[in-house]
Amino acid sequence: MHFSMAAGYPCIHCKNSLSGGISLKDYIEERVLTVADYIIGHGTTVRSAAKQFHISKSTVHQDMVYKLPQINPSLAAEVRKVLDVNKSERHIRGGLATRRKYLHTDKEAAGTQDF
Repeated sequence: MHFSMAAGYPCIHCKNSLSGGISLKDYIEERVLTVADYIIGHGTTVRSAAKQFHISKSTVHQDMVYKLPQINPSLAAEVRKVLDVNKSERHIRGGLATRRKYLHTDKEAAGTQDF
């Protein structure tokens, strides 16, 4: 059995089974449900969930939008609510991040000017 470098997750090329006799399909379903629970429990974004589980944002998005509704439709509806709130607030978070960036830059510039 092979493992990927990120957090010891099973290699995607091992098609038959993972250690302990878990099939790849079971592993994916378990990952989808675990990430969904994390998003609901923490009200987190796709980006932070991806970082927490060492997977790509695309994988989290595909799991939550396409796979989760097939596995557990009611859980998918709850995740959808959290993701919709995050989507509606992202322009605010982006604006705040830009504001922090320029406040930090202005402070540095003020400290380096010759008087």
